Amino acid sequence: MSLSGEMRSALQAGDYQALIRAVPYARTLGMECETFGEEVVFRLPRSDDNLGNPILPAIHGGVIGGFLEMSAMISLMMSQETPRLPRIVDFSLDYLRAGLDRDTFCECHLTRQGNRVANVIVTAWQQSRRKPIATARAHFIMD
Repeated sequence: MSLSGEMRSALQAGDYQALIRAVPYARTLGMECETFGEEVVFRLPRSDDNLGNPILPAIHGGVIGGFLEMSAMISLMMSQETPRLPRIVDFSLDYLRAGLDRDTFCECHLTRQGNRVANVIVTAWQQSRRKPIATARAHFIMD
């Protein structure tokens, strides 16, 4: 699938936030992104709309999964040279702790990018990177 002009401009400028705004699901989740030199951290701000268990309260597991998947995709899009959306082949998610009703962060590591397949590992945390709430591994096909 080809990218829109807005996405192409965001990629050329290296503007993660503009790319997030151009992806409807990422925008719906309310995702944000901050860069610190070479380090990129995605943020899912706390929102009542993202709660799945209002008694704890805890973020819905699907929201956490969507956040990690979108982060992996956007991270990969920024690292690739061709302006094409990567197609997901496999997504494996491990929930490690409850995602409580607070800001959630994640970082992505591109572990392998061949000619057609890319592997991205994503780790999400809330108050401490040492206590991740979820990890994911995603495989994408690059056309």
